[in-house]
Amino acid sequence: MSDSTVTNPDGHRDEVAVPRTVTVRDGGGARALRDRLRRPRRPRLWFEILLIGASYWTYSLIRNAVPEQKREALRNADAVWWLEHHLGIAVEASVNHAANSVGWLIIGMNYYYATLHFVITIGVLVWLYRWHPDRYAPIRLVLFATTGVALAGYYLFPLAPPRLMRGGHFIDTVMVHQTWGSMASGDLKHMSNQYAAMPSMHIGWSLWCGLTVFALASVPWVRVLGLVYPALTLLVIVSTANHFWLDAVGGVLCLAFGVGVARLWYGRWPQVPGAVPGSGAGQPA
Repeated sequence: MSDSTVTNPDGHRDEVAVPRTVTVRDGGGARALRDRLRRPRRPRLWFEILLIGASYWTYSLIRNAVPEQKREALRNADAVWWLEHHLGIAVEASVNHAANSVGWLIIGMNYYYATLHFVITIGVLVWLYRWHPDRYAPIRLVLFATTGVALAGYYLFPLAPPRLMRGGHFIDTVMVHQTWGSMASGDLKHMSNQYAAMPSMHIGWSLWCGLTVFALASVPWVRVLGLVYPALTLLVIVSTANHFWLDAVGGVLCLAFGVGVARLWYGRWPQVPGAVPGSGAGQPA
């Protein structure tokens, strides 16, 4: 405060307090930009379509550009198989043979593996966009961070799936039953890195879908389906000899990393239901 003088009608001069201008420094434009970016808002449809398409294209490009390193991948598969025997969990071959003995079951699992991985993930994204726009950005970040860290796993630890092991006594159900559309069969197998089994993004993505649906769905049986989906996916990836149990553990760890990234960025758990305070939900971004 500063003092000033005012002359009264009777000629006396009184001191009057005049407030000074106070400048508050709040960290400048960088902090404002950060806070704006951290505030979830209703997403723009065109931007989300472009972002998801570009992100998946980039993910596929990087994943398939990672050297296949066949010799190292087979050596790592032997090491994983040995470790599972040591832990007493090496039952994948038995599950694989049992499922393959039922023709319609294993063919259904092959198509499940080849298609639902993408269909359900996209479906959950659309559902989030339409019905939970305030949760969309944080949960999308979980998916992107999970997928991003998986790329490091493909590069650092090339791993052959059980069906390509030497002497593992696994049945390559995709090749035996000629599953149409699978990236592991026909000419399509040359378009995909066959030695990128660790971590399993079938588990990482299906668990992301399942937990999201379980956390946000209001219909009880839909919430139950959310939990069934990753469990069924685990059975499928093992039955078709596309992954070891430990690949699934890798997928879970990648998802945990993704959740942690979203938690740090937004300051709360991404799948907690309800609007984010100050999110501006319902307003276009």
